[in-house]
Amino acid sequence: MTPTHIRRIGTDPAQLPAANLRELLNQLYRSRGQVESESTLGLADLAPYDTLAGLAQAVELLAATLRSGRSILVVGDYDADGATGSALAVLGLRALGTQAVAYLVPSRFAYGYGLSPPVVDAAAPQCPGLLVTVDNGIASIAGVERANQLGIPVLITDHHLAGTDLPAAAAIVNPNQPGCPFPSKHLAGVGVVFYVLAALRAHLRAAGWFTADRPEPNLAEYLDLVALGTVADVVTLDRNNRILVEQGLRRIRAGRCRPGIRALLQAAGRDPARATAADLGFYVGPRLNAAGRLTEMSLGVECLLCDDPIRALDLAGQLDALNRERREIEGTMRDQAETLVERIVLRGDDLPPGLCLYGKGWHEGVSGIVAARIRERYHRPVIAFADAADGLLRGSARSVEGLNIRDAIDLVDRRRPGLIARFGGHAMAAGLTLKPECLSDFRVAFRDAVREQLGEAPPVHEIRSDGELPPRLMNLETCDALRLGGPWGKGFPEPLFDGEFEVLSARLVGERHLKLRLKPERGPLLEAIGFGQGERLELARGRVHLAYRLDVNEYRGERTPQLILEHLQSTT
Repeated sequence: MTPTHIRRIGTDPAQLPAANLRELLNQLYRSRGQVESESTLGLADLAPYDTLAGLAQAVELLAATLRSGRSILVVGDYDADGATGSALAVLGLRALGTQAVAYLVPSRFAYGYGLSPPVVDAAAPQCPGLLVTVDNGIASIAGVERANQLGIPVLITDHHLAGTDLPAAAAIVNPNQPGCPFPSKHLAGVGVVFYVLAALRAHLRAAGWFTADRPEPNLAEYLDLVALGTVADVVTLDRNNRILVEQGLRRIRAGRCRPGIRALLQAAGRDPARATAADLGFYVGPRLNAAGRLTEMSLGVECLLCDDPIRALDLAGQLDALNRERREIEGTMRDQAETLVERIVLRGDDLPPGLCLYGKGWHEGVSGIVAARIRERYHRPVIAFADAADGLLRGSARSVEGLNIRDAIDLVDRRRPGLIARFGGHAMAAGLTLKPECLSDFRVAFRDAVREQLGEAPPVHEIRSDGELPPRLMNLETCDALRLGGPWGKGFPEPLFDGEFEVLSARLVGERHLKLRLKPERGPLLEAIGFGQGERLELARGRVHLAYRLDVNEYRGERTPQLILEHLQSTT
């Protein structure tokens, strides 16, 4: 196991002059770079859209298509960001007066990622007047070229990092394209779509497009979709994204969300009236993603587009069933991946700085989750490869802080041209394709590329704690204040505390989870749950040092404080 170090950030809550709930929240915000006066998170504080490069061309293109009555085909991605972005594009364009708009989400198994030439050929029979990509396209040079050959203009909306060359699209809107001055570089794909729609609405308003028969829509009604896609894609929650997420959550809690999102929350056993970013990220997102991982994402998009609450519940039920199947597949693959890593250790070899794992028969739609699980356990960047239907290997990469995984893969590609068939992604997650016979060479080249970024020192898993929480604040009032004090997420992490407790009892629940009953130095007894931490059962005795989040356990109508364990180490 990777060594773990707990480092406290900011002022320890136990040392605050007034250790009350308000001062605790203020301290948590300050340690995350936010002052109290900025906590309103209103829409008026969003970064203006007019600094997005390519937006003027995109708006002109969309407006001309609307006026001509030509159809628009949205080409999305097969993850939650792509699904929410596709649904937002369809709903928003309809609301703005588009006569004909449809969507196409390519199957990851049949077409792979992005606007490829085969995807363009599959779209061509629909005779679209415009192709609009969502959450993809910035690397689709060949696909855009094919569309241009067929006379179909392409508008790219994306947020992935751009390569050296850009596609010859009619317009590109991507905050991460070279030269774009837009200040929020962490917009998810669905966030980019929201900005495009907002700019298009302003253009149409100025042109006198809206009438009594064609009223101007309130695009804020779709912020529930923006919130879901932003959280599920695990982009950094800078202030701009926090505004988008918070505004979407407010609409969900107020009962003003899409029937599909409400149905997905209900399928997960979560109360929409108390929804948080964690509910979207850990409960709704995985159920939506299950469609793209095991079949194809149209089921998820249809759930989000659905206006009928009864049908939405049925679609959400189908997604929930797919998610249960996904969990079973993931469990098997994860166990096999653990065995592969253990074999490296048993051989007496040091674990390499970056892990490349491959299992015969692994499901390519689940490999990204397995890579994330192994990364969390060993705190190393991981690429999990699976066999694709075309005879190639498809890898899903997940990184650790300090390593840009896309740059590492790009370095391999530049040093070993032809080794990688194609790749793309973010700093923390990427995908690539290569021939089976290239895996061994790629493994070595990837290890070297990772070493250049991270160095030779073995990784240490650092847990950043907000300090010791005074026992008098371990209550339901604090739980509720922290729950609604976000939105929390990447770049604005949910509060995490640490301290010493006495273990009164410890047992396993659900085979993998650790259930504890704890006694703090002062204050009432507490229950704690460590998801996936059953292997630490033998350590859970006597005095222990815990890193934990404070949450609410709701059981048979009773609400009690509960610690969610992130780390446990014995002190006796």
